[in-house]
Order: sequence, then C-alpha cells, then structure tokens
Amino acid sequence: MSIKYEAVLFDVDGTLLDTSEGIVKSVRETIEHFDLPMPSDEDILRFIGPPIEWSFEGKCGVTGDKLREVTDHFRDIYSNRNLLLARPYDGIYELLDFLKTRNIPIGIATYKKQDYAEKLLYAMHFNDYTEHIFGSDYEGKLLKSDIINLCIDSLGVKDHFKVLMVGDSKHDAKGAEAAGASFAGVSFGFGFGKFGGEDINDYKYVFYADHPMEIASLWEEK
Repeated sequence: MSIKYEAVLFDVDGTLLDTSEGIVKSVRETIEHFDLPMPSDEDILRFIGPPIEWSFEGKCGVTGDKLREVTDHFRDIYSNRNLLLARPYDGIYELLDFLKTRNIPIGIATYKKQDYAEKLLYAMHFNDYTEHIFGSDYEGKLLKSDIINLCIDSLGVKDHFKVLMVGDSKHDAKGAEAAGASFAGVSFGFGFGKFGGEDINDYKYVFYADHPMEIASLWEEK
C-alpha cells in the first residue's frame, strides 16, 4: 500500500486556475505603458507563477526604483481590471470534493500576493474547501519553501513528507523539496508539459498527473 498523504497543498497559477489571460494582458499593458522591450510570447507566459519582480527584471532588464514603479503599475492593472480573468481547470473541483469527503486537509501555497490570492480564490469559491491560504509578501521576500512551511504549520502536520504539494513548475518542486514535503507535478499548467519548457525529471517528485483526478489515485488501495 502506498503512503497515504495526510494533507494536500495546491499552487494556484497553472494548478488550480488557468490565470494566463489576466496575467498576460496585464504584462503586455505594463510593457507598452513603459515602452519596454516586448518579450516573445513564450517568455511572456513565463511571467506566470514566479514573483512578478523576477520576471520584469529577468525578461525586460528593469532594475532599481524603476522596477518598483513597473511592478506597482502591473499590480494596479492586474488587481483592479484583470485578476478575475481566470478559470478553474477541468476536474479541479472534483478532486477537491474527493479530498474533502475523505477529510484530507487542504491548503493553498502560492507566489501570488496574499491579498490577490484571497480575492481571487474567494471569488472562485476555493474557500469552501480551505481557510489555509498562504501567498507571498508584498516585497516578494518569501521563498516558495517559506510559504509551503507556513501552510503546513497552519495545518498542524508534523511530518512534512506526508504533505503532498501539487504544482506545475520548478518553483513548486524546489519549494516542496526545501520544505521536506512530497511533490506531485501536473502537466496542464505553465511549467511542465506542453505549455512550458521545464522537465519534471530534473526534480524530485512522487507523481505526475495530466488531469487533476489522477491525483486521487494516491489514496486508492493498492
């Protein structure tokens, strides 16, 4: 019989929700507003997931005070106009229902800023499944492993290895490993699989899913 994980954590962008429309729209509008070099379509998709500061610095070469100005502008556009341009992945509520009916605690650990995460997840009714929602700080100082650890502590699980972190990118995989949690990757997001350029085999993982409900098999008797 395989290990029965005591709790499950989910990333947001590319795992619970396809947030590409709102983020891409806000990124493009920000780049055009500041007359910055426009990255390729593929590179713009890589803005989804990590802290936005990293992306504007890495993809557009913005630094210093200008970086704060650019990121503040992006956040204003995204929060006030484009945040709710998101859709849940097919099967994600089915998986959450499966976990809830089996009394498996659920948490959410995301690089999204805390206020954005709560606004978006409440609008999509994910708060019906958990009150343990942890996002990034405004300065972007928290690592993914810090956010995962905060979520695990809130859930009260002592053995981090028995917590399954579900995510779509290297940030989730590396964060889970650093926090001592187990990791399950998904192919339908923005990092692994056909939409990204990351290879899940470069990271430690216990499961790889092409559809959310495949993850439910981890609680089936072998």
